Amino acid sequence: MVEISYVNNNNETVEKYCECGVYGRNSPLEKVSGVVVVPKGDPKGCGPDPVYNRNFSSPPWIALVKRGNCTFSEKINAAKRQGAAGVVVYNEDGKGNTTTHMAHSDAAGIVAIMIGNTQGMEVVKLVKNGTDVNMAIELGSPHGPWMDTYWLYFLSIAFFIVTAASIAYFVFISANRLYNLNMHRRTERKLKSEAKKAIGRLQVRTLKRDDEETTSDSHMCAVCIESYKAGEVVTVLTCDHIFHKACIEPWLLERRTCPMCKCDILKALGVEEETKESISTDSPPDVTVITVAGGDTLYEVPLTDRVSPDPERHQHRYDNRAYEEDLEATRG
Repeated sequence: MVEISYVNNNNETVEKYCECGVYGRNSPLEKVSGVVVVPKGDPKGCGPDPVYNRNFSSPPWIALVKRGNCTFSEKINAAKRQGAAGVVVYNEDGKGNTTTHMAHSDAAGIVAIMIGNTQGMEVVKLVKNGTDVNMAIELGSPHGPWMDTYWLYFLSIAFFIVTAASIAYFVFISANRLYNLNMHRRTERKLKSEAKKAIGRLQVRTLKRDDEETTSDSHMCAVCIESYKAGEVVTVLTCDHIFHKACIEPWLLERRTCPMCKCDILKALGVEEETKESISTDSPPDVTVITVAGGDTLYEVPLTDRVSPDPERHQHRYDNRAYEEDLEATRG
């Protein structure tokens, strides 16, 4: 923090302060105060010769010099040799109130800060007009040009690490998804191959005029929702439901279950389904399928029951009198 005070032409004390200074890298972080003194010639305060009208340290005084022409260390040492308690370097013309983190390794042991050009020129004008300006420098909140070389190195490395980790993560996720998709496709191909084998083992009939399916309007294909006609070829599933051959075969290749009762034809025909174990865990949960076989007993057939393939183990008799009466009327 930089605080200045002076008496104006109206004999009024003016006090101003701002957090506009930045300590040099080699400067002690201490409080210092004194009257402001500017170089008697070159405002940049360079050279081995005395550049200030002071050769003593009492009362304390602070050198105010402009940036340029020589190193920060040379400016600071020139003021230090003549007894300055501290050095304030203000930035070059056209830089506004911007500052930089000064490096002055050859001029340690004295408080040195940098302020902006606008602030520095304001004080220089007061001093040149004969006004005694007192300045106090003390620690304020951390601020200033933190984007120096070390920070740039640190940020560059951090950015590289974060970018590399992000790329590795997305590559891993993408590779994992591609692998799962490929495995799913392979599984689907295997299941379709098993379904083709199962379809080849299903009973195929050609309907005749006197068949029950052609004489009753209550019988129709559940896939295309059309009544059966004489001469049409139908496929009889293991659950005794019939469908047009051209309708049911594409259905079975994709779903492998009866459209009406969800009976799994692969399991019903004893076709091996070892590839089902590799299906992704995102698949829908296993469900119990109710298989209806005419008017006989109904069975609960879990799709993935590996303990016992015997449906008698899951036997349940359902009392469905309405269904039995309709069935007797149809047969009668």
